Amino acid sequence: MASEKGYRFSIGFDDAFAQDLVMVGEVSPDNEYQSREDRAAGRPARQQVDEATGKQRWKVTVTDPSETKAKRAPFEITLLADVQPVPTTSEVLPGMRPIELEGLTAEPKVAGQGEFKYQSHLFRATGFKAAGAGAKSARAAGDASAKAA
Repeated sequence: MASEKGYRFSIGFDDAFAQDLVMVGEVSPDNEYQSREDRAAGRPARQQVDEATGKQRWKVTVTDPSETKAKRAPFEITLLADVQPVPTTSEVLPGMRPIELEGLTAEPKVAGQGEFKYQSHLFRATGFKAAGAGAKSARAAGDASAKAA
């Protein structure tokens, strides 16, 4: 069975990212391309709007600790929201924080060039999960209490 180009399917965060994600940097608007002439004329940059949901697009760079190929570990995730999403966790190192996402969808795509193509996914989310709300956090707390006993 084939799906249409651009089809997004819902996926659980734990299913997509076994070891969570690490956010690198900050959330920023995903602006439309602005030509040199537009910049010279002082025209403001316009933020992109998601065609399927009508929500504003935000972008954030993340890294996947479970990825074995270093070139594929960092990538961008698009956040779809009316206002800028704010991470719920604190930084563990300057500019780096562990995150979990809610409302996660994946769109299959082909990445790479020439004979080195591979299947990848374009991930979108609606925001950040509250700190400690995920199943992994609950399991970790349970494991910690079991070890303490």
